[in-house]
Amino acid sequence: MTEILAVAVITVLAVIAPGADFAMIVRNSYLHGRRTGLLAATGVAAGVLVHVTYTMLGVGLLIASSTFLFTVIKLTGAAYLVYVGVRTFRTRGELKVDLEQHTGLTPLAALRGGFLTNVLNPKTTLFVVSTFAQVVGPGTPLWQQAGYGLFMSLAHLLWFGVVAVFFSQERMRTAMLRAQKVLNKVIGSLLAGLGVSLAFAPSH
Repeated sequence: MTEILAVAVITVLAVIAPGADFAMIVRNSYLHGRRTGLLAATGVAAGVLVHVTYTMLGVGLLIASSTFLFTVIKLTGAAYLVYVGVRTFRTRGELKVDLEQHTGLTPLAALRGGFLTNVLNPKTTLFVVSTFAQVVGPGTPLWQQAGYGLFMSLAHLLWFGVVAVFFSQERMRTAMLRAQKVLNKVIGSLLAGLGVSLAFAPSH
């Protein structure tokens, strides 16, 4: 019971902490609408399962004990965040999205964006690996470990689904579209800043 409570608390705190996934869902939702935001949220949840899978297979423990491997993952994720941040920051002009004509991101692009954001997110890597390292022992059944992983993924889906619904409301979306240039620079700076800070953060 203590393990379950620990996983629940750590997961909730990790999920609601603002990061690259939050910025990406917000931007996709207000620019491209609720459907795109929800698909991106689904991609984020699927990305969590990638980290859960390799952690359950023992690779997570190897990363946790190897400075070199973790550094490679950290720098790859940091570079991706900086790339997305700079690209968002440099977006010029207003992006007009006609939801009635189904323009904007395709469903596959929305899913892929959410998936890659969390697959290459060092924050998610740290969250999953550290949580399993703290609550999972040699005697923990595989079904229980899988349950923890599914809960982590579902928590991401529910939270970012709520974020997508909120920021895709017509009134909220209209207001954010009007401030689009400023928002792009703020979100871009946030993503690039996260990437740079992660790149220079200690590996352990």
